[in-house]
Amino acid sequence: MADLVDHRLEVAHGLKLHVRDRPGDGVPVVCLPGLARTLEDFEALAAHLTSPEGGSRRVLSISSRGRGLSDRDPDPSRYQVKQEAEDALAVLDALGVDRAAFVGTSRGGLLTMTIAALRPAIIGAAVLNDIGPEIELEGLVRIQRMLTSFALPETFEQGARWIRVANADRFTALGPDDWMRWARRAWRETDGRLEPACDPALSETLKGVDLTKPIPAIWPLFDALKAVPLMIVRGELSDLFGEAQLGRMVERRPDAVVQRAPGQGHAPLLDDAPTMGAIASFLDAAGR
Repeated sequence: MADLVDHRLEVAHGLKLHVRDRPGDGVPVVCLPGLARTLEDFEALAAHLTSPEGGSRRVLSISSRGRGLSDRDPDPSRYQVKQEAEDALAVLDALGVDRAAFVGTSRGGLLTMTIAALRPAIIGAAVLNDIGPEIELEGLVRIQRMLTSFALPETFEQGARWIRVANADRFTALGPDDWMRWARRAWRETDGRLEPACDPALSETLKGVDLTKPIPAIWPLFDALKAVPLMIVRGELSDLFGEAQLGRMVERRPDAVVQRAPGQGHAPLLDDAPTMGAIASFLDAAGR
């Protein structure tokens, strides 16, 4: 099998996005990460899906504008779901992809639903990882605090300790190696110092949002997926995607495949063997 390829592809406003292309067969799988996350979150899943036991699939992982090695937007007001969905479509157009299965974690799931509304024909199957049409306030408040915390660790080891302290109650299944991987994805080393892997201006996305009131639901976007095979992953300890909301989604889509991630909160890392195997099996059954 050919080696993976890292692209930098131009989208709107002259920005270039980092795209990792793992070659394989059939309909590609497109992986879209969370709000302040990068394509590195999908390394284990992508490696599994491109392996013979995972289906030897082509996997495209995309870091949205302002994340990872993608360009940061000089105008933070453009860090919007619709814009990022249009960016993903521009990437797929540039690569000649007209049909794909999508795996969207958190905000990446919102992008997936938006893409389904913008261009229904491109969605062959969808995996929504710990996200639905209702954004639950407890998790959103926590994310807002995270985005406005600008402290920088001096080392990755210190960063891993910080992450463990902040998340251990919601990720009881994780061990020391997991916390270190998380730290190496949250920060990057430049000239011997650590800096955030994502643009701190992403905090602007939650400015003006009244976190004392329920966020309007987007059920019409969820319904845009009604014609495609659907899998929903929920973290057992998630504070952004509750069991009650999952139940409402399944009422609407009784054919949806549900996978729970024990000992994980928002959002499941998708790197444990049971979850990776379940995603590969779902794609097999969906013919993707």
